[in-house]
Amino acid sequence: MEKQSAFKTLSAINVNDKVEKKNGLSYLSWAWAWQVVKDNFPTATYKIYENGEGFNYHHDGMTAWVKTGVTIEDVEHIEYLPVMNFKNKSIPLADLTSFDVNTAIQRSLTKAIARHGLGLYIYAGEDLPMDESKAQDEPQQEPTLIELEIDDENWDKVMRYVVANKDKGLSAIVKVLQTKYKISAKVKNEIKTAIQ
Repeated sequence: MEKQSAFKTLSAINVNDKVEKKNGLSYLSWAWAWQVVKDNFPTATYKIYENGEGFNYHHDGMTAWVKTGVTIEDVEHIEYLPVMNFKNKSIPLADLTSFDVNTAIQRSLTKAIARHGLGLYIYAGEDLPMDESKAQDEPQQEPTLIELEIDDENWDKVMRYVVANKDKGLSAIVKVLQTKYKISAKVKNEIKTAIQ
């Protein structure tokens, strides 16, 4: 009899009774997920990737993310995950704690395990899936846009983006920014000046 692949073995496991709900999102316990992996594949390993400074997280000077990998039968799946607060918003680098990083690492490892098949279906269509009944019953809400003002706390970040992407043109830049920000005519003129 031919041996099943790790993905086929793990994806056949029903995880519904192990899913935890928090803030309307579904999660698998990392400890339970790892136990299932090791029960089925005792030689499985995981890795937490460090940055060049030796920290167990990576950063761009503003926010941070973690990088983890899970290897089962010589196949490694790597997962990147932002370090986020309880509202699933990136935490500013200056406010980062070791607890925040540890939480992100465990969530990242669970998602790397899901790439091997265990509980993958709970992530279908979303990075952090909504409760299934809510996803079907509730209409999708438009994201809340931030009112962008010249020289507010977001302005420097926006201007770095604008300068780095000025070759794309004003309309393309504004279109991207409008996915997160409300852009007034005054702000649009300031962006136009910056890319000329």
